[in-house]
Amino acid sequence: MNDSGPREKAHPRILVVAPEEEATHQLISYLRREGFEVLAAREGAAAYDILDSEPVDALVCPLADSRIDGLRLVRLARERNQEICAIVSTGSDEIELGTEAMREGAYDFQVRPLNLSKVRAVLDRGLSYQRLVGEVSDLQRRLDERYRYGGIARRSSLWQRIYAQIEQVARSRATVLLTGETGTGKGEVAKAVHQQSPRRDRPFVETNCGALPESIVESELFGHERGAFTGASTSRKGRFELADMGTLFLDEVGDLSPATQVKLLRVIQSGEFERVGGTSTLRADVRLIAATNRNLETMVEEGSYRADLYYRLNVVTIHIPRLGDCREDIPILVNEFLRQFSRENGRETHVLDPAAMDALMDYDWPGNVRELKNCVEGMVVMSAPGRELTTSDVPAHIRGVPPGSDRGGLHPGMTMKQVERLAIEQTLKAVGHDRRKAAKVLQIGLSTLYRKEKEYGLRL
Repeated sequence: MNDSGPREKAHPRILVVAPEEEATHQLISYLRREGFEVLAAREGAAAYDILDSEPVDALVCPLADSRIDGLRLVRLARERNQEICAIVSTGSDEIELGTEAMREGAYDFQVRPLNLSKVRAVLDRGLSYQRLVGEVSDLQRRLDERYRYGGIARRSSLWQRIYAQIEQVARSRATVLLTGETGTGKGEVAKAVHQQSPRRDRPFVETNCGALPESIVESELFGHERGAFTGASTSRKGRFELADMGTLFLDEVGDLSPATQVKLLRVIQSGEFERVGGTSTLRADVRLIAATNRNLETMVEEGSYRADLYYRLNVVTIHIPRLGDCREDIPILVNEFLRQFSRENGRETHVLDPAAMDALMDYDWPGNVRELKNCVEGMVVMSAPGRELTTSDVPAHIRGVPPGSDRGGLHPGMTMKQVERLAIEQTLKAVGHDRRKAAKVLQIGLSTLYRKEKEYGLRL
């Protein structure tokens, strides 16, 4: 398989596909003098073989010849290199066909006889674009390697240590206990451990023990037989069976009842269990990851949690920090959520102005990443499409504005642009959106008001 992008080499490689004739020899000689490496083929079949075996940066070929199908060549070349600089040549009566070739992905089409200087100029542009795409892809790859792991985008030193712990523990079979406040990202860490483990192609099953009524926790974990209880009209597999040969993530294990703790301990020790209402002993090979926002050690001391279960769960512990303890992660998370929710709502990606980002950075985020994510989603949904988000879009409690004091919207720290936007918005409301009256009150021209409305996204 050939490379999908431009190769890093001193001399770009160009495939020239054309009949054996003087104009072809002139083109090949010219390109070689200009420093290109040239591969030549007289017919389409030979060109297909070259594209299947050699990485190629550019293609020059006729659009239609008795032995050359230019459109097919362009399609095949772009399958091998999405950004290939493909130049097709046409006769003066084939202009419409040349336009179709551009739609198929050709970089340019030229009418024969070819102008060699123009061919060189197009190659320079196309190959420069290829290099730029390659550099951007390489930069994105390096950023992902540095700041993203298993779907987690972070740059703080605390999270870099967590990445190292994930890498280390993922290769083992050890039970992992994730601790930390609600909303910090324990579920994402569990998924990352699974994705990096030898079980990555097996099921990843998760359940929140704290969200289940005590009466059905055992049924959820171990399954039940038909008639085991009222409403059990069919037999049902539990989470352990579903996760066999894979990973089971149990969130909020601190909320398990004493009776369920005993049964969970048995499964961890022996891998054996029975469905509720069943007599057959079942086995499951499960890699267990547990999580809690409670202090299990304190619960053991108080007698509300089994010490033997705690020790079984606490083989490897990874503590997930509060968002407020790694504030340098906030901008990268905000930008990721902006892209996500702009895309989900079919909008051009929103951006935050510096003052709005500062407001988010200064907030303590007691709900951690979950609260930040919900905040950004609300800001995107409630704003005009494509508009830059400002501090006025940030919820009042995050800006530190006391409840009830935000009626006028004016508060310390606002920029002059934000003040101007607020003045226009409030004046329009006060005059019933009569723009002539609003312009008179604001002492600006009507055309200026229209321009400002568009600038600030007020014309909904």
